[in-house]
Order: sequence, then C-alpha cells, then structure tokens
Amino acid sequence: MSKLGTLGARLHHGEVGYDFVKNRKIWYGVSILITILAIAGLAVRGLHMGIEFQGGAVFTTPKNMSVSVSTAEEYAEEASGHDAIVQKLGDGSLRIQVAGIDTGTSDKIKDTLAEDLEVNAEQINAELVGPSWGEQIANKAWQGLAIFMILVVIYLAIAFEWRMAVAAFVALIHDITITVGIYALVGFEVTPGTVIGLLTILGYSLYDTVVVFDSLKEQTKDITKQTRWTYSEIANRSINSTLVRSINTTVVALLPVAGLLFIGGGVLGAGMLNDISLSLFVGLAAGAYSSIFIATPLVADLKELEPGMKSLRKRVLAKRAQGADPGDPQMATVAAGDHGDDPEDADDGAAAVVGPRRAAARNRGRGRPSGRRR
Repeated sequence: MSKLGTLGARLHHGEVGYDFVKNRKIWYGVSILITILAIAGLAVRGLHMGIEFQGGAVFTTPKNMSVSVSTAEEYAEEASGHDAIVQKLGDGSLRIQVAGIDTGTSDKIKDTLAEDLEVNAEQINAELVGPSWGEQIANKAWQGLAIFMILVVIYLAIAFEWRMAVAAFVALIHDITITVGIYALVGFEVTPGTVIGLLTILGYSLYDTVVVFDSLKEQTKDITKQTRWTYSEIANRSINSTLVRSINTTVVALLPVAGLLFIGGGVLGAGMLNDISLSLFVGLAAGAYSSIFIATPLVADLKELEPGMKSLRKRVLAKRAQGADPGDPQMATVAAGDHGDDPEDADDGAAAVVGPRRAAARNRGRGRPSGRRR
C-alpha cells in the first residue's frame, strides 16, 4: 500500500488526525480576511463585463495575421474611440471586441481596421451583440442560482438537519464570493462561460461538503448514549476520515482545469477557456477548503449549542476527569470546569491527554510479577 493510502487508512480509523474543529477560529479568520479582500476588489475594481453583457461588435480577422496583439489593439481603439480587447486565436487570426457600438459604427470600424491591417474588408467577419441578450443570460443565471440554493437547503434539511443545511449554504456563499472577487482582482472578463463555471463549482463544493456530512451523520447516531466523545470530536474525526478522499477528488479535478487555464488559455490564447477555467480552478479550491475548514466546524458550533450536546460534554469531561491521574494538573483543571475562553479547546486537549494515559494504564503492570508467592 502506498504511503498516502496508509495515511488515509490511519486517518479513517482515528489513529492519527489533525484537530480542525479546535482551530476553527483560525479558519474563520482566514475566510473572513479573504472574503473582505474579495468584496474590496468588487467595490474598487468591479467586474469586467464581457461584450455579451454590454453589447457591441466582435471582429475576426483572416488567419495567420502578422500583426501583434498590442498593435491591433491600438488600431481598434483609434478606429472606435472605445476600449478594445484583442485575442490571438490558435489559427493566427485576431478576435477584436469593441463594446458599446451600433451597426453604423461597426461598419466604419470594420473598414478602418481593414485599411490598418492591410486586408480586404470582406475578409473581416463582424458580429453584433445586443445588450439585451446578455441581460437575459444574467437574469436567468441569478434565477438558477436562487433556485439551486433553495433546493439545496431544503434537501440537506430533510436528508440531514437544518444546521447542516445552514452550514452548507454559508460555505456556498463563501465559495461564490471568493471566486467572483478573484475575477474582479485579476481583471478577467465575465462572459457566459464564467457564469457556466460559477454554476458548475457549486456542485463540486456541495459534493465535498455532503461527503463529510454523511460521515458525520453515521458517526453521531445515538451519540447521547455514550460518554467517550463530544459532538465536536466526532465532527473532527469525520473530517479526518474523509480528508484523503476530499484531497484526491480535488486534485484530480484541478489537474485538467489547470491544464485548461495555464496551457489552453495562457499558451494557446483561447479566451473562452480562460473564462471557464479560472472560475472552475478558484471555485474548486475554495470548495475543498470550505467543506473542511468552514462547513463542518460551523455545524459543530451550532450543534454544541443544543442542551443535549451541552449535557453530553459535561458527562464526557466528568468521566475523563474521574479516569485521569489525580496528580495531573491539566486534568484537574478540566474536572474543575476551568476551560478558559473556549470550553471546546479544553475538551479537545483533555482527549489528547486521556488517550495516552489510558493506554499507559492498560499496559501498567504487564511483564511484572503478580506479587503472589510461589
């Protein structure tokens, strides 16, 4: 078995693990900071809406043009008086986008471009895009997003519980905000391909979250009938048991998307690939992060507010305090109920101490004579 497979098995069986829930305040802080930066990017720079949403004209030149992108951009801006976006396609042709022009202006720009580029005007293909079409796409995208969110919350509330539905909803909003904010900061154009990518990442993000929630649901059956673990500890075990699976799924999904973004968009210069792949790349990474560091710790926080879970925590701590070494100052603190600012931190720390001590207690006396005289 590979090292990663061995690690996955040990994580699944609880032999090793990282305390994600205990350090949840760090993850919340990181997410809040990233979200603030994303919102600031949206407020300051705004989204660079594509021609499909603004309306305008798209000019496509013949193949194997010897003119550089920067030169063609200067020609287009001089001819139109508007900002122009020029992309060089794989066959050597140029795709020139000019927003905010009508049919009459488009014909004049086409003739001027043909003269500047030293080609026949009939060889330049001009396509006009009306802003109403882009507005319809945007409205349908918002409607689809709203319907999707409502159905997700209803399904998770029925299949799991309302706390998990709330946590998943927060994680999805987190992923969308970060992705849109990255678009604003990078300055990539928002096109229908971007909208498709944004709607696609919601499914990936939800998949990772549901995998952890399903494990958590299974492990918390009849949780109040035992006194070994608190809800937060079981939630942390659920994250660790599915951690390798989530990482593998995310990496396998990110590799082809990275190929589209860095090779297809960067090397080949395919604009549509940039639009889709950037939203997918950022969204997949944010979705994997939120399912591990945001959604499940948030469920644990909400669940620990229940009276039943508070009572369970007290019983677990009391049992651990009774089974601990009376001379252990850390366990004496737990028994006294002094958990500092965060009771869960003390609980998790108690679990870390009790485990090895119990193992030592079981092994104590092994290999020694029983004391009976023969």
